[in-house]
Amino acid sequence: MAQQYFIITGALYGMLSVIFGAFGAHALKKIISESELLISFETGVKYQMYHAIVLLVLGLNNFNNSTIYWCFTIGILLFSFSIYGLVLSSTKGKKLKFLGPITPLGGLLFVIGWLLILLQTL
Repeated sequence: MAQQYFIITGALYGMLSVIFGAFGAHALKKIISESELLISFETGVKYQMYHAIVLLVLGLNNFNNSTIYWCFTIGILLFSFSIYGLVLSSTKGKKLKFLGPITPLGGLLFVIGWLLILLQTL
């Protein structure tokens, strides 16, 4: 897998993280009265940005491991985007509960990605 994919994906997820963060800080704060939901949304944004930065760093350092790439890329989708879906659906009073079990799968992919980085550097 080319380093270009790491950089493009990291930049795209990073950009979206800033957009979602601004949305959460401004628009969502006006809609949601529960601080617990805002904290959950912010957690999704933070984890998305952390892993976007990792993808960028790996790509800029010619790190080339497709398994790690997919762990972080799919991990962001499952973890952060399921949180966004849960929070946004809660604002409409129709919480998409099926997304709840998806979030930990994304977290597990993050853990596997980090473990693979560790093992590859040993």
